[in-house]
Amino acid sequence: MKTQVIISTQYDPFLNRAVEAYLVDHQEEDTITMYLWKNQQTVVIGYNQNPYSECNVKMLLDEGGHVMRRGTGGGAVYHDLGNINFSFIASRKNYDVRKQLSIIQDALLNYGLETEISGRNDLTYQGRKFSGNAFSKGNNNLHHGTILIKTDGEKMMRYLTVNQAKLQKHGVKSVSSRVINLSEAVPELTSENIKEPLIRSFAKIYGGTPIIVNFEDLSQNEEVQATARRISSFDFLFARWEHFQTTKRAQFDWGAVEISLHINEAKGIINDIQIASDCLDTEIIAQAEQLLKGCSTLEIPVLEKDNGIINDIVGLVFGKEMPKAE
Repeated sequence: MKTQVIISTQYDPFLNRAVEAYLVDHQEEDTITMYLWKNQQTVVIGYNQNPYSECNVKMLLDEGGHVMRRGTGGGAVYHDLGNINFSFIASRKNYDVRKQLSIIQDALLNYGLETEISGRNDLTYQGRKFSGNAFSKGNNNLHHGTILIKTDGEKMMRYLTVNQAKLQKHGVKSVSSRVINLSEAVPELTSENIKEPLIRSFAKIYGGTPIIVNFEDLSQNEEVQATARRISSFDFLFARWEHFQTTKRAQFDWGAVEISLHINEAKGIINDIQIASDCLDTEIIAQAEQLLKGCSTLEIPVLEKDNGIINDIVGLVFGKEMPKAE
C-alpha cells in the first residue's frame, strides 16, 4: 500500500477545501493520503448548518474573515494560523478511523501529551477537547479534523454563536472551559513544528516512507479552481438561509437541529423547509427535508421505516412526540 502526504502552502480556506475534494475524488485504490492544511480567520460550518445561527457573519466578514461550508456534518469550528487541520483519505477497504486518530495521538506523545478519544468525534487532553472530527463515506472515505494549538480564543468566542443547549448537555458553562489549546500544556508546541511529528507517525503506523505531493501543482488544477469558485460563492454559502424565519430548535442525543419553514397558510402546506444540524449523517437531513417539503401542516406524514433522527425532526415540526414506525 502506498502512502502520500500533501502539505498546503496557502491559507485560503476555499482553495484548501477544493484540494481536499479533488483528493477524495481522485484517490487511488491502494493509497492512504494525509493532507495537512491551515486556514486564516475562518469559521467552518457543517454541510447542513445555518451560517447566520452558527456565527456572527457580519462581524467576521467585516474583519476580513471567511465563512466556509465543508462537505461533512458536525458543528461549527474556528480556524486560524494557530491551529492545524488534517485530512485522511482512503478507500473503504483501507479506511480505519481509530488507526487514523492514533497518528494524531502518537505525534503528540513526542511532546508528552497523552490524549483520549472521546464522544462521537473528539480528541481530548485531560478532559478538554482539542480536536473535533468529521467524516464522509463514498467510493473513497474522508476523515478530517482540527488540532487546536494556539488558536485566538478571544476571536473564536466573538465569532462563534454559542449553543447553550449543547453546553448544558455537556455540563459546562462556556466554550472556553470545554476546549483547550495544547500550547497551554506545552508552550513550545506550534502549528508548524507539529507537522514533522505527524508525518513521522503516519509513516510509523502505516509503514514505509510517504511520497510528498506538491501542493502548488494540485492547487492550479482546473477542477480544483472551479470547485474553489463554487464553494466560495454567495449562493453556496448563504442564499438559502437569508430569508427563512427559524421556528423550531432542539438538542437531541445525535446533535442539535434548527428547522426553518415557509408555510402557505391559506393551504396549510410546507412550501419550503431548511434543516440546519450538526448531525454527522448529512444524508439523513436531506431525507428529512424531502419528506416534509410539500406536506400538509394538518397531517403528520407516515414514516415508511423507523429512523430515530427523522422521527425526532418530524416530531419537532409538528410539536409532538412521534410513535415509532412499524
